[in-house]
Amino acid sequence: MIVLIWITEGTWRSTVDAARAQLSSGGGAGEAEVRLLYVTDDQVADAAHAAFAGLLGRGHPERDPGDRMEELGRTAAAELLEAAAARLGHPAVRLHRHGRVEHEVVRAADGVDLLICARDGDRDRLGPHSLGHATRFVVDHAPCAVLLVWPVPAPGLDSLPPPPG
Repeated sequence: MIVLIWITEGTWRSTVDAARAQLSSGGGAGEAEVRLLYVTDDQVADAAHAAFAGLLGRGHPERDPGDRMEELGRTAAAELLEAAAARLGHPAVRLHRHGRVEHEVVRAADGVDLLICARDGDRDRLGPHSLGHATRFVVDHAPCAVLLVWPVPAPGLDSLPPPPG
C-alpha cells in the first residue's frame, strides 16, 4: 500500500495524525510506503522576479528578491517536511514539488492507494465551502482513494444549511 500525505502549512498536523491512525490500525498498513508531499506555488517568486526585472533589476541580477523568496521557500518546505516526518514516526519519503499546487498533488497521487488531505476552507459549518479551491480540485480529480480530514473538530449537524425553498 502506498499512502500519500499532502502537507500544507495550516493543516499538516491533522493529515499526519490521520495517517498515523491509519498505519496503526493494522491490516498490513504498517508495511505501507508513506510519502509526504509539499508543493511550492512558484507564482509569488515568479512575480517578484518579473517585477524586479521589469522595474528595478537592470544591471543588478544579484539583488533579485525572487531568488531570496525561492531560497526561503525551499527552507520552509524542508523544515515542514522534517516536522511532519518526525510527528509521523514512520519511515517516509519526502517529496517537494513546484508548480500549480492542485495539479502537482494530483500528479503525485498517480499510482498511490490512498491520499490523505485536510479541509482548508470554512471550518465553522459543514458543506462544500469547507474545501478551498486547490483541495476541491484534488478531491474531484485524484486518481486514488482520498481520506479527507477536518483539521479541527468538525462542526455539528446544526451547521447544515436549511433545505432550499
